[in-house]
Amino acid sequence: MSIIYDSNDSVFYLHTPKTSYVMGIYCEKYLLHLYYGKKIDKFPKVSEHLPVAEQLAFSPTDIDKTGACTNLLPMEYPCYGSADFRTPAFHAEYENGSAVTKLEYSGYEIIKGKKPLCGLPATYVEASDEADTLLITLCDKLTGLEIVLSYTAFNTIDAIAKSVTVKNKGKEKINIKSVLSSTTYLFDKDYDFVHLEGAWARERNIQKRPLMNGIMAVGSKRVSSSHNHSPFLALARTYATESQGDVYGFSLVYSGNHIEQTEVNSVDVTRVNIGINPFGFNWLLEPLEEFQAPEVVLTYSDEGFGKMSRIYHKLYRTRLVRGRYRDIERPVLINNWEATYFDFNEEKILNIAKKAKSVGVELMVLDDGWFGKRNSDNCSLGDWVVDRNKLPDGTESLAQKITDMGMKFGLWFEPEMISEDSELYRHHPDWCIHVEGRPRTPSRNQLVLDLSRQEVCDYIVEAVTSVLKSAPISYVKWDYNRNISEIGSASLSCQRQQELPHRYILGLYNVLERLTSAFPEILFEGCSGGGGRFDAGMLYYYPQYWTSDNTDAIERLYIQHGTSMVMPSSTMGAHISAVPNHQVGRTTPLKMRGDVAMAGQLGYELDLNTLTDEEIETVRQQIILYKEIRETVHKGDMYRLKSPFDGMNTAWEYAYKNTVVLMYFTMFARCQMGKVCVKLCGLDENTQYIEKNSRRKYSGNYLMNVGLYFDSSKEFHSEILIFDKVLS
Repeated sequence: MSIIYDSNDSVFYLHTPKTSYVMGIYCEKYLLHLYYGKKIDKFPKVSEHLPVAEQLAFSPTDIDKTGACTNLLPMEYPCYGSADFRTPAFHAEYENGSAVTKLEYSGYEIIKGKKPLCGLPATYVEASDEADTLLITLCDKLTGLEIVLSYTAFNTIDAIAKSVTVKNKGKEKINIKSVLSSTTYLFDKDYDFVHLEGAWARERNIQKRPLMNGIMAVGSKRVSSSHNHSPFLALARTYATESQGDVYGFSLVYSGNHIEQTEVNSVDVTRVNIGINPFGFNWLLEPLEEFQAPEVVLTYSDEGFGKMSRIYHKLYRTRLVRGRYRDIERPVLINNWEATYFDFNEEKILNIAKKAKSVGVELMVLDDGWFGKRNSDNCSLGDWVVDRNKLPDGTESLAQKITDMGMKFGLWFEPEMISEDSELYRHHPDWCIHVEGRPRTPSRNQLVLDLSRQEVCDYIVEAVTSVLKSAPISYVKWDYNRNISEIGSASLSCQRQQELPHRYILGLYNVLERLTSAFPEILFEGCSGGGGRFDAGMLYYYPQYWTSDNTDAIERLYIQHGTSMVMPSSTMGAHISAVPNHQVGRTTPLKMRGDVAMAGQLGYELDLNTLTDEEIETVRQQIILYKEIRETVHKGDMYRLKSPFDGMNTAWEYAYKNTVVLMYFTMFARCQMGKVCVKLCGLDENTQYIEKNSRRKYSGNYLMNVGLYFDSSKEFHSEILIFDKVLS
């Protein structure tokens, strides 16, 4: 059992293989956070972990004369209004106008395994012995509010999943203003605040800054996890590196508005809050109703950022991603978007497919423009009927011809959107998100369908289902190309308008659950103008995601390096495009573009018919190499050996079973800089490894301590080395 309750000291212990999460009950009613970090056996009495008397000035103490000061106590789930002046996890308003909530410990239950969350994505187990779950109930006796805190400790992975369920067991309505998924404490402030920031075509750049007294926060208010800030936070010792130092990771399994916040108080205790962004949030909870908050996955590493990432990679790859594509190798694809944009016909697509088939590509994807009257981005979203002017015999004929070639066929959709110039909008203008009397502001000439409405969700499912049943379709690219403004719904009452952002995400999850369940044989890939909604919540429905619209090899080093902080390589869509690159105008060698893309799910975003014979042979060899290494890259332990954020070189290592793949990149050459030394990690010291091309043998000790040297004088240079363990 990985969860233990010590009734003598009133302490809960949650153990993973190498970590412990500890809570205690003080004065039989306060649930306190006591410890999270390297695995321990025993914790001192709860009372020994309390603030000293000198710290209590101007802080009200408990009315029951216990001497407890809730403003300084590490309350496991803090609430507004009860003498805790820090940012709360929970804030509600009651029918009498009060906003005071006072939660007290009520009881606990320990169960084997892990239950799914109602309507929300979450990590899972396939057998009950994979994890144990602790349920702790807190109650507000005056209002009838009940909050159940859920903690799952995985038995073979150093991760803890937390979630919160709010139950109204009283007789009056409750307006929830904030319901965060996790509060955790670190008992000093000597950490860096590390997060992933960006923009369209520049996603998930790594940012670090020291914690300060007061509040630091990132998040999104766009009804999308967004390009700008991923729903992830790490707190790392200031000396932490890829391979050493304490690092705490917090990853929210959610795709909507989110917040990641730290608050350091006057005695340098750090409170970490993460969950749905309270900005613009309200949820009216009727008597006997429940509200389920999203899941947060916590990790602790005493070996730097690398170990933290490998924990997330293993958990998300095997116990968040679902379905038949979780474990099998996925096809190499070619997408026609940058090759043709909207200007295509069946002959053009077949010509691209024929050339692609000849070099080993396995899947042809038809992108935007196949439906309605879609010759530009100003019309037809919502009208998911094939354009017979472009495809006279329909997608069914094209799909069958490509299937007959021995390839698979896929389609692009953007089902959450609606064009004002569409039959759907003409019939249902109230189906878009809007506020009556306010302008409906388009972005990319489109509005957003109101997924809080069941009839809208049903329409999307029916329209997409009709297309998917009409032809042999093996892949869907699901796009989402704007953020939401003028947030309002024609179907919600005035008291519930601020529920729309969360209801939208619940509607989206419902649509995806229905479609992915109905078509388990189809590979769904997510997209949001690239990686604008590439979050853990989406991985529950999409086993891979289009990492960025930016396909420039140099830019992709930054993007894929930052993405790998949380997301495994198997989830990253990575394509080779034409040069000059369509996003930044840079020309990089085909080899480097291919080597970078092989660090994810390989694809092509160009017309191979425009390449020279020499380039075609390069592509053929790329695909051969990729198919050789993809199992190692996708399932192996990843080590970020050199970061593009720290210099002109990048190096990544992947180790799986008896194979090691090393990728090295020189981004920009500089004179008189000498060679670059790259030391590998995670090898067996006393084992020999043979490099495939040179056939040279190295000991694991040599590769990790002496390393290999690479020429840094060549701009846009890349190498991939494969090492096989020499088995005795």
